[in-house]
Amino acid sequence: MIKKVPEEQSKVPTHIAIIMDGNRRWAVGKGLSPFDGHRKGAENVRVILEHAKKLGIKYVTLYAFSSENWNRSKEEVKLLVELFRKYLKTDIAELQKEKVRIRFIGDRMRFDEDIRERMNELERETEDYDDFHVIFALSYGARDDLIAAIKRISLDVAEHKYLLSAIDENTVNDALSTRGLPYPDLVIRTSGEQRLSNFLLWEIAYAELYFTPIYWPEFNEQDLEIAVEAYGRRERRFGSK
Repeated sequence: MIKKVPEEQSKVPTHIAIIMDGNRRWAVGKGLSPFDGHRKGAENVRVILEHAKKLGIKYVTLYAFSSENWNRSKEEVKLLVELFRKYLKTDIAELQKEKVRIRFIGDRMRFDEDIRERMNELERETEDYDDFHVIFALSYGARDDLIAAIKRISLDVAEHKYLLSAIDENTVNDALSTRGLPYPDLVIRTSGEQRLSNFLLWEIAYAELYFTPIYWPEFNEQDLEIAVEAYGRRERRFGSK
């Protein structure tokens, strides 16, 4: 079942989700290779996570690699996977030392076995931490996740675990890879694009959306504060007309 957030609406979002976009365009603008852009973007993750924690944000979900990204050139995909392999041993390992709860959502079976094992290990070793949660969406697509959830629910109904008429929002929540997480309050997308790109489509039904033209490698602490302040100025009303 999804976690409940306090009824009193905080000016600081409990959960932010970030579409980290613009690495390649940032690199091109600097006369660098696409890989340099991805590397710089990966370095920026730690900066933003540390500041999000200081601001009092408890959950951060990062759209790091979509299921559609596998369709990029073999060379770029290989470089991205190697970057992630290295990131698991360095920055993410540091998050573990700081007692950050780490989770991964998406089709991890498309990654090599050593990467999958490391992901599983990090989840197991941090599962008891609760002060700050970081969720990495890797090989993730919201439609794929919803289809997988439908299959799980259908199988449970076929096995008479519950009635079809009993299916509700909680049933779907529990079947998704984001089970147990609160819904995101704020979605931030960098690079100027104003679309969701198959990211957490069920979960962000009532989230506030914030788009910025700044490319992800240059999105800094002040930019995060501006996004959070914009969220705080919005009047959030649910169920009212």
